[in-house]
Amino acid sequence: MTRIGLLSDTHSYLDPQVFTHFEACDEIWHAGDVGNMEVADALKRFRPLRIVCGNIDNESIELPLNQRFTLEGLDIWMTHIGGTPPSYNPTTRPQLKANRPDIFICGHSHILKVVRDPAINNLLFMNPGAAGKTGFHKMRTILRFSLDAGRILDMQVIELGKK
Repeated sequence: MTRIGLLSDTHSYLDPQVFTHFEACDEIWHAGDVGNMEVADALKRFRPLRIVCGNIDNESIELPLNQRFTLEGLDIWMTHIGGTPPSYNPTTRPQLKANRPDIFICGHSHILKVVRDPAINNLLFMNPGAAGKTGFHKMRTILRFSLDAGRILDMQVIELGKK
């Protein structure tokens, strides 16, 4: 079993509560709009980090646009801007249909959403909302869950407080 802490859209602000909520996690995943590398570096010092580049992350921050990997028997694709079911962006939609992951993770919208997409073979879509203080969201949110032998378990939404 692997315990995951998922966040996005920190926009250069890393709430200290993240470390408490992700204490039992084995890995942290950041779905883009890091803001500055101090945020990424602090997360890397805490736990192994998988991270992608967001639209506010300039060229001086060298982060991949996508992460595609297998963990606990699940195919996972994380990117920053991918749309949301059923309105994936035009670049993402054909890729999802041609090579469907089990889990598709995006940030960008600042809207917390965890939903199955029956149109793409019950793919699990996850957006943790925004953990930072910049944007239109009212509540800062993160996700915590476990992966175990092809199963997704113990999905938890954590509210960090108003922005």
